[in-house]
This record gives sequence, C-alpha cells and structure tokens, in this order.
Amino acid sequence: MTSKEKIALLRQAMTKQNIDAFIVYSADPHMSEYLPEEWQERSWLSGFTGSAGFVVVTGQKAGLWTDGRYFVQAPKELHGSGIDLMKEGAEDTPNYIDWIIAEIPQNGTVAVNSLATSNTNWEALEQKLAAKNIKVVDLPLLKDIWVERTLQGKKNPVFVHPVERAGKSVAQKLSDIRQKMEELKASVHIISSLDDVAWTLNLRGSDVQSNPVFLGYIILTKNEAKLFVDLEKLDVDARKQMDESLVKMMPYEDFFAELGHLENETILISPNSNQSIFETLKAANTFIKAPVPGNLMKAIKNDTELEGFRTVMQRDGVAMVKFLYWLTHQAGKEEMTEYSIGEKLRGFRAEGKNFVGESFGSIVGYIENGAIMHYSAPKEGSKAVTNDSSILVDSGGQYLEGTTDITRTLALGAVSDDFKHNCTLALKGMIQLSMVKFPKGTRGVQLDAFARLALWNEAKDYNHGTGHGVGSFMNVHEGPQNIRKDMNFQELIPGMVVSNEPGFYWENHYGIRHENLIAVKETATTEFGTFYEFETLTICPFDRNVIATELLTQPEKEWLNSYHAWCKEKLENDLEGEIKEWFLEQVKPL
Repeated sequence: MTSKEKIALLRQAMTKQNIDAFIVYSADPHMSEYLPEEWQERSWLSGFTGSAGFVVVTGQKAGLWTDGRYFVQAPKELHGSGIDLMKEGAEDTPNYIDWIIAEIPQNGTVAVNSLATSNTNWEALEQKLAAKNIKVVDLPLLKDIWVERTLQGKKNPVFVHPVERAGKSVAQKLSDIRQKMEELKASVHIISSLDDVAWTLNLRGSDVQSNPVFLGYIILTKNEAKLFVDLEKLDVDARKQMDESLVKMMPYEDFFAELGHLENETILISPNSNQSIFETLKAANTFIKAPVPGNLMKAIKNDTELEGFRTVMQRDGVAMVKFLYWLTHQAGKEEMTEYSIGEKLRGFRAEGKNFVGESFGSIVGYIENGAIMHYSAPKEGSKAVTNDSSILVDSGGQYLEGTTDITRTLALGAVSDDFKHNCTLALKGMIQLSMVKFPKGTRGVQLDAFARLALWNEAKDYNHGTGHGVGSFMNVHEGPQNIRKDMNFQELIPGMVVSNEPGFYWENHYGIRHENLIAVKETATTEFGTFYEFETLTICPFDRNVIATELLTQPEKEWLNSYHAWCKEKLENDLEGEIKEWFLEQVKPL
C-alpha cells in the first residue's frame, strides 16, 4: 500500500469521526527519538524515515514538518505521497498550528493519539486552537488502519549495567533524585523517558534499535520505587539488582492503572511525557512540570564513565583505522555499495571486545549522497562505490563501557580543489571548537560560532547543530546540553560529552562532515573566574587527501599534528603489517 493510499484510508476514518485534521507525531509513549517498530506511525504513513518530523493531514491537504537535516532527503521519500514538505525554520514556512487554523473551519476538531503526543504539544494545540473554537481530541485513528503493525513480541532481555561501569549505584541514584524531589516539594516522581529509566536503575536492553534501552516506566516516591516492565524480560541478575535496590517490579501494562490510584499528590513530571499520563492523573493531583532530575545527572559523566569512553575510543579507533585502510585500498578493486560498506564497518567493530552493536544506522554517502545529512543507504539498490571522488562515513558503536560517534570524509579518487577548500573550512571549525577555552556558565549556543566562523567568512553554513550530547553505553543523542544556533539555557558542565561536527553540503554534488566526541573539563581558575576546555575523546586520523594545508593557521596545524601524534601513540601498538605502515603515513606531521 502506498502512502497516498494510506492517507486516503485515514481521510475516510477522519470523515466518519468528524475529524478535520489529524496529527501524526514521530513519537512513542516514551517520547523517544528512535522508535520501536510498532510506533513508527509517521514513517509508515508518509514514507519519510528521518528521526525528526511530523505529519498533519486534513481533508484536502497534508504536510510534513521537519528540520534542515532532512531538506534533501524528505522530498525524495515524499515523492508521490501527496504530502508537502514544510521546512521548519525557513522564513516562508508557517507554524503547523497556524497552518491548521488556516485550513480547517472554525469550531472544527483536531485529533491526535495522546499516547504519542507530549503534554507540551497537547497544551500548545489547545491554547492556540481555542481562539478559533477548535477542539483537540484523543483519537488513535491509525490503530485500525495500520492493521499489519508488528506489536512488540520479542522478549529482548533486560540486563544489568554494573556499578563498575556505571560509576554509581542504583541506591545512590535514587537517593540523589529523591533529594531533588524534596527540594521541589514533590511527593511523587514519574519517569517515562527510556534512557532515564535505564540510567536510573543501571539496566540496559534492546527494545529500540541501536539504543540499549527497554520499554519501562518508573514511579518514585519518598519510600517506594516501582518499575513497570515486561517482567519476562528481566534476567536473573536484573531481578536481583532490583530486589537489592528495593525497587518493586510490576507489569508494564499495569502502569496506567497504578497512576489512577494516585490522589492528592504533588507530582514531578517532565512536560515531555505523553498526554495520556496527564489525563490519567488529572483528578486531585498537583503537577510540577520540570525536566527529569536524572536527565542532567546522566549528562554529567562521572570519572568511571569518562574512563569508559576513553577505553572504547581506543578500541573504536583501531576498528576505524582498519576500515579506512580497507575502504581506501579496495574501492575500485572489489564490488561495494554504500550499504555493504556500512556492513563492513560493523564487522570491523564487531572484532573489538564488548561490542554490542551500532549506536545508530551508519550514514554512508558517496559523492552526491553525502549531501543528504542523515542519509540511510537502502539494502537493495544502494549506490555502487568505486575509486572516484569522495565519500562521507558517519557511524558509531555501542560497547559495554561506552558509546562512540565519529564522522570522516574521505577522498577515494580525485577530488576538486573546491572540495578540498570547503573540506578544510569545516575542519578549521572543528579544530577551533576543539581548542576553545570558555568561562564557567557558558552555554553551547555561545560556542557554536567557533565551528562556523571559517564557513561564515565565505558566506557558507551548514543546516544542523554542531554538537549533541552522547550517552554512556546509552543513546547516541542525549540532552540536555548541545552546541547549536538555537538558544538552550543549559550550561556546559565538566563531565558532559558532546559531539563536535561541523560540515558543508552542496546538494547533488557532495557532502562534508568531520566529527569527534569531546568532553568538558576544568582547565584553570584565575581572578577572572573558572575556565573550561574540551578533552578530545575520539582517536582516528583525518584523511590528508582532503585537506588544503595552506588554509590552516599555524595553531590549527599544530593542533592537527598534535592530534595525529596522539592517535599514533594510542593506536600503533594494536595495528600490524600494511595497515600499520599506512596508518603511520597518515599520522605524520603536515
């Protein structure tokens, strides 16, 4: 069934229920970025596979709102669907609620699935639509249309993430969170985001592809902690850890019934929790809407977690060097595609100790596909790769000790001077951000320009954030910190790990991105205050063939030479033969 046919069925259901507009957010009941298969409603309906974006369908029109990462990808996937691309952030793109108001009659009705709608979005809809007497209702219309939906049937095990890797016990984490509850005068705390559930209880799973999490909720009070999970998934050690930590284990499907028993409580809950939770709790409860306290605690990595990052970066660096040698030497000699290259890279990583899986689906974009920022090569029909032009490879691994995320842009054959020029501008930005020192209290938005300045000086830019938080054997995209143009009031704090990934994209020609992971650390305290800097974590050389050395300043060249010398020190003893010889050439001073 095509997207056009699916939308036709949806419109039939809307007509029967007197619904004027239906919104399909990209979400599950836990407001996850990456979704379990059975909650990929927006992808199923529209054909658009990006990690961010939502669809609005009216009787006559349909639109997909998504951000700049997908402005190239989305039109290709939406082709023939009847869904218009709405470029979020573009000057001529209307806010989706304003668009709904303009498209449907006064006194109309907008429907959503409240399980897959955050309280923030629900309230924004209600408040803005009320001006036109348009009401919002909970009506999961896709439930009876997506009849072949695969419900969660696999019993993926939930297992312990030991304190030797977590660096803090479950009891200590619960105590820290309860202290925050007390400060906020909350009697109950509800945790619904999967990474926060897993982090709090030092458990991991595999219910979401590439993210080591499991479907679960936590209800926490001063004296009790309850985990709602498919009990059959908990292995023996996980059950033992919950018992020892005084966490009561209850069936996942009992969560909403348990909420119904809460009365006259002051409930600390994230406004990003699903609206069904709020609807169930409405009567006789008071809400404190605030970020989950454990979210910031999770972002500030302890010494054990940081050491885990350093450990896996060395392991990942060895895999990357072997992969880069293979790719640069075999392209044009053996048949390969973008998809098979991603599989080959996974194989190199799998040779390493404690490898669990990829931290996201590898982005392998050859020549013009490199300009599609979150490109996903299809298994069938992906582009053949030869020893010509350039390729962008963005990938990462999940290891028991930590998570990696790295991008390298490579020349597989001759590349233009123009390509090298732009590649070096992006590299200059990555280096400048790597070298920056900044005072305590600095936010990511205040550092973003360091990564863009070389490009801005030539009236060029890239349409994605410069950096996102990264979890410790956890989700590769993690908040609350980031480095991007948009305002985010979260300060950068020692222990936070973020990506550093400026790029340049020329649609239908090529894409460029350089990415290392970096950690915030304190560097000095002077009469002017406390200052921080970044520790570079990623260990892997950059391709010398894409660098226009003359564009680098002396400090930039010194940083790159120092970085490559460090790569040599960390990796050379784990490499052999021709691979080692090639590697040593790559890390020579420029």
